[in-house]
Order: sequence, then C-alpha cells, then structure tokens
Amino acid sequence: MSKKRPVNLDIGTIHLPVTAYVSILHRVSGVVLFGAVGLFLWILDSSLSSEESFNSIKVFMSTLTVQIIIWLSLAALIYHLVAGLRHLVMDYGYGETLSGGILGAKLVLVLSVILMLMAGFWLWI
Repeated sequence: MSKKRPVNLDIGTIHLPVTAYVSILHRVSGVVLFGAVGLFLWILDSSLSSEESFNSIKVFMSTLTVQIIIWLSLAALIYHLVAGLRHLVMDYGYGETLSGGILGAKLVLVLSVILMLMAGFWLWI
C-alpha cells in the first residue's frame, strides 16, 4: 500500500486560488486589528491623563511613521469589514458556488483597495 503524499511543500511555489488569499488576508487583518486596538487605547489613555501628555501625543501623532501606522490600521479595518460583509452575504446563500466565491473574493480585493486609497486620501489631505 503506497501513500500518496505531497511531493512539494514549498509555499512559494504552491498556487492558491484567490479565495484562499482573501481568507488568509482576512485572518491577518484581524490580528493586526487586535494589536491596533491596544495601541489606540494606550494613545487614548495617554492623551486623557493631562494637558501636557495630550500635547505630546498630538506631536507624536503628527509624525509620518505614526500616520502610516494609522493608515495601515485603517486599511486592516477596511479589509476586515469588507471581507466580513462578504461572509454575511454568503451566510444568506449568495455567492456559495465556485464562480460566485471567486467573484466575491475579487470584489473584496477591488473594493478594499479603493476604500484604502480613499482613507489615505482622507488622512493626508
């Protein structure tokens, strides 16, 4: 009896469908949001402790690095929200076929990129 095992487990050469990438990114965005919540709660706590700490947080928030972190957090929130809405739509029975799942995954990616660019425009303009 011979067992047929995968020969190649190099993740760089395995070609996953778009639905797998959307699912993986949905999980990654959830982890990023978990960390971002802690960061933003620390910023909120620091800004409310005194007028001096509020002013220091205000200066801290105006740096480019922090603004990029804020944008990345917004991007994770946007992606997680759009992918979550896709799951809600699928819970109602729409897009459960293979072609519907692929179309839904592509829509999640396109809509998320558009909303992320809009969030960046809103943040920096």
